[in-house]
Amino acid sequence: MSNQFILFFILGASLFSCTVQKMEFNKNKVIAHRGAWKANILPQNSLASLQEAIDLNCEGSEFDVWMTSDGVLVVNHDADHEGMVIEETTYAELLEKPLPNGEKISTAEAYIEYGMQQKKTKLIFEIKPSRVSKAKGLELAEKSVAVVKKLGAEKWIDYITFDYDIGLRVISLDPKANVAYLMGDKTPQELKDNGFFGFDYNIKKVREHPEWIVEAKKLNMTVNVWTVNNEEDMRWLLDEDVDFITTDEPEKLFSIIQ
Repeated sequence: MSNQFILFFILGASLFSCTVQKMEFNKNKVIAHRGAWKANILPQNSLASLQEAIDLNCEGSEFDVWMTSDGVLVVNHDADHEGMVIEETTYAELLEKPLPNGEKISTAEAYIEYGMQQKKTKLIFEIKPSRVSKAKGLELAEKSVAVVKKLGAEKWIDYITFDYDIGLRVISLDPKANVAYLMGDKTPQELKDNGFFGFDYNIKKVREHPEWIVEAKKLNMTVNVWTVNNEEDMRWLLDEDVDFITTDEPEKLFSIIQ
């Protein structure tokens, strides 16, 4: 074996190792709900709140996606933006009313591109159920997966949704995708049987069914709980060793963990 080949092999292995290292996301259980917005009074689901979640080194930052009347995927929690129903409004019309910090309401594509500039905080993509029709919700699911694939963002993205059919559609379009269900009306076994990688349930539902945490672990499924702002709940979930805790107050959760 020539010295040149050995040098090439070592350099190649080193480059591969560095690449893998750079793609290692944070592992601390902290998911910022709609970004980290509360402490600094930032607009929810804004790029500023996403950046704050990244700066805090959150494991993930959750964001919500709707589809406009002209088929554009936008990031917003509520069904309306400044009184305009998103599903009945064009993207151009939404741009006429900026967020309180001056940002324009972001497209899902631009939001994900922004998040992909770093490799530590995952992007938790909530696909909102359509209020227009089931078909519109499934179209949103298809477009969501398409934009993630277009950007090559699969490693950054975990999907969540309240609509079971939307979750199933995402799984069918990308069987390798991490998809969790939010509604709280399915057992871990039911979710496992349909290809979900975990459940993402409200703290009240998890308090009612703590056995689901144990069941999910046995099934090698993840457990996320929302929206947890109470210190007692945070400590209980940490004691239960859940995988993720979604909170409006990531700073508080970090102070408990540390």
